Amino acid sequence: MAARLPGRPVSDLWDLSISDGRVASIEAHDPRAPRLSHLPGVLDASGCLLAPSLCHAHIHLDKCFLLQDPKFADLEIEQGDFAEALALTQKAKLRFEEDDLLRRGRQLIEESIRYGVTAMRAFVEVDADVGFKCLDAGLKLKHEFEARCEVQICAFAQLPLFSGPDEGKTIRDLMSEAVVRDGVDVVGSTPYVETTLAMAKNVRWMAQLALEHDKFLDFHMDYHLKNEPPLVWEAIGIFDRENWDAELVKGKMITLGHCTRLTIFDADDWFEMGKAIGSLPMSFVGLPTSDLYMMRSNENVRGTLNIPELIKDHDLQAAIAVNNVGNAFTPQGSCDPLAVASLGIGVYQAGTREDAELLYECVSKRAKAAIGLPAGGIEVAEGDPADFVLLDSAGPEWRRRKRLAEVVYDPPEVRKTIKSGHITTR
Repeated sequence: MAARLPGRPVSDLWDLSISDGRVASIEAHDPRAPRLSHLPGVLDASGCLLAPSLCHAHIHLDKCFLLQDPKFADLEIEQGDFAEALALTQKAKLRFEEDDLLRRGRQLIEESIRYGVTAMRAFVEVDADVGFKCLDAGLKLKHEFEARCEVQICAFAQLPLFSGPDEGKTIRDLMSEAVVRDGVDVVGSTPYVETTLAMAKNVRWMAQLALEHDKFLDFHMDYHLKNEPPLVWEAIGIFDRENWDAELVKGKMITLGHCTRLTIFDADDWFEMGKAIGSLPMSFVGLPTSDLYMMRSNENVRGTLNIPELIKDHDLQAAIAVNNVGNAFTPQGSCDPLAVASLGIGVYQAGTREDAELLYECVSKRAKAAIGLPAGGIEVAEGDPADFVLLDSAGPEWRRRKRLAEVVYDPPEVRKTIKSGHITTR
C-alpha cells in the first residue's frame, strides 16, 4: 500500500494487489482509508519507491569471496593482471570442497537478495580439477533458494575444450555429462583461452551441445583490446549455420559477456554487427567492474562495452552485470547490481535522468531479458510478475529516492525484496 511507482508522478501513491505471483490491480491510494499493514499479507510502503526487482545477468557462484575466505588467505594479489588472476583462481580451485563452495555461494545469494535480486545466472566451473564439485554445490543452492531467488545454473568450461591437455577431451566429456544434469539451464565456455585455430571449434561444439539439449548458451568472448579480428563475427556465422533462431530453440538466448575487443568498433562496425545478428536471439552483457580492472586500455578506449550506446544507437539487446565478487579477477565491489549501474554514470558519461533510468533497466528488466527470463516493464503494470524491490524503507522521508534516476545516482542501503508477491529479505 501507498507506494510510489516508476514513470508516474512522484506526488502520487498507489496500492497494488497481488494474485498468483502477478500484479492483479493498481489503484490510486486513498490517504483517508484505514492502514491495513497490521494484517497478514499487507505491506505498507509508506511512500517509498517500488521498482521492478534486480537481476544478475552474469555472476560466478563458485569463485566468490576467495580474497576474504580464510581458507584461501595465502592467495594474495601481487601483480594484478589477468595471468595472475587465472593462476590464483586455479590454485584456489584445487582446494574447493563442498563446505566452502556452499558457504561462499550461499553468502553471495543471501547478499544479492538483500540488494533486491530475484533472479541470477550463476556460473559454476566444470573441469578435470574440480570435476562436478562446483556444479553439485550450485545445484544444491539452486534448490535451497528456489522460493526466494531464481538461480539459473550455467555449467561453464573455463579451460580449453580443444587445445588443452588431451586436446580437451576430458572437459568435453565432463560437459557432456553436465548438460544432462537436472537443474542445469545453461552451458557456456571461454573460447579466448584456446589457440587461435581452436576458438571457432569451441564455439561450434558448445552451440551444438546447447541445441541438442535445448539449453541457453553463454560465452565469455573477445576479452582483450588487441587490434585483431574479433571472434564474434565467426561466432555469429556459426549460430546462423546451426540454424539457431528463436522459433527453432524455443526462445533460448545466446549471451555474450565481456566482448571488450568490440570497444574498438566504430559506428560502421556496429551497423554491420546489427545486420549480421539479424533475428538471432542474442544479447551482450557488459561487466564494467571486472573489465576496467583487467583491461589495460589505451588510446581513450574505455575497456568495457558502452552498453547504453549499444541499446540507444544500435538497437541491440544488452545489459550490465557484476561478474565476480571478491576474487583476483575483481577484488573490488559487492553483490549489488545497483552499484554497477551507478558506476555506469561515470564510465559511460550517462548522467541524464533518461540515461540513469536506462542503467536501472540494464540491471533489471534488460538483465532478465538477456538471460531469457520474462521481464515485464520498468513501469509497473497489471499482469507483470510481482517481483520488486522496495527502496529506502527506512530513514527520513525527504531523503528517500522518489525516481529511478535518484536510485542509480545514489543507491540506497535499505531495501526490501519481493518475489512472486512474497517478501524474501531476511
